[in-house]
Amino acid sequence: MSSIFTKIVAKEIPCYKVAETAKFLAFLDVNPNAKGHTLCIPKKEVNKIFDLDKSAYLELMDFSRTVALALEKAVDCKRIGMTVIGLEVPHVHVHLIPLNAMEDAQFIKKETLLPQELQALAKKISSFL
Repeated sequence: MSSIFTKIVAKEIPCYKVAETAKFLAFLDVNPNAKGHTLCIPKKEVNKIFDLDKSAYLELMDFSRTVALALEKAVDCKRIGMTVIGLEVPHVHVHLIPLNAMEDAQFIKKETLLPQELQALAKKISSFL
């Protein structure tokens, strides 16, 4: 069965797209830890990050870095944190989280953004790519 991220890649489910290449997609997390929380995924569904072949892994990290640099310009924060947990969706995803405090990376406190705020934010981040 396809993951929710595979359905996003197939455009069966909408997303707030930040960046896209032939192999990767970045979009805003709709249940973010902080404003700008972005997910970077390979378009090919792979469950665990270390199951990616070395080339795909390195390319995903490079893509995530590019998105993180744009995110840092678009959102006021002390730094961009990166984490890969992978328990909530069985599809590799890198979390890029704007951080101002350690608590922002703990997946406990969540931000609520309206759809128009998410859309404007995705566009703003994309403008820095």
